[in-house]
Amino acid sequence: LAALERQVFDFLGYQWAPILANFLHIIIVILGLFGTIQYRPRYIVVYAIWTAVWVTWNIFIICFYLEVGGLSKDSELLTFNISRHQSWWSENGPGCVRKEASMSGIKGLDSHSYISVIGCALEYRYIEVMHSSFQILIALVGFVYACYVVSVFTEEEDSFDFIGGFDPFPLYHVNEKPTNLLFKQTYLLISPAGFS
Repeated sequence: LAALERQVFDFLGYQWAPILANFLHIIIVILGLFGTIQYRPRYIVVYAIWTAVWVTWNIFIICFYLEVGGLSKDSELLTFNISRHQSWWSENGPGCVRKEASMSGIKGLDSHSYISVIGCALEYRYIEVMHSSFQILIALVGFVYACYVVSVFTEEEDSFDFIGGFDPFPLYHVNEKPTNLLFKQTYLLISPAGFS
């Protein structure tokens, strides 16, 4: 649900890289749930590996919005340089007042306007950082749960008891004495008296 919520706000802000990442994340989460329901540990392992990638992606998003390591939140990296859109929260955050001023003095830009945002209770980059931090927390919980489920499934496969299998005291006691009937028939075929 948290990934779907994040997907909606990334769609509203035309953030194409996060949209693709969220879409892939939703598919892998569904695959992991399917693996849990259908007792398929391989699917759960794929989910566990994906959580490591997802944590790395969200750490990148945090670094992007906090401008760590030469990254700039004003760059067009998350929109693949297709548009100049930013996070939806930059104009619609809590307490933000959006003011539009028309730029009628410039020829050819009559339909465009300059947008200024003032009075935000929380800057949009911190909202994005909180979203990513929450995703990291959920991913870490999901990773621990996935490892636990895989260990339970593999433990159940190892302890599966075939009828009279590995149990030293089987419930069904199999008679281990060979029958002599088969040997008697073989003896009759081989003995010279059997040819007369």
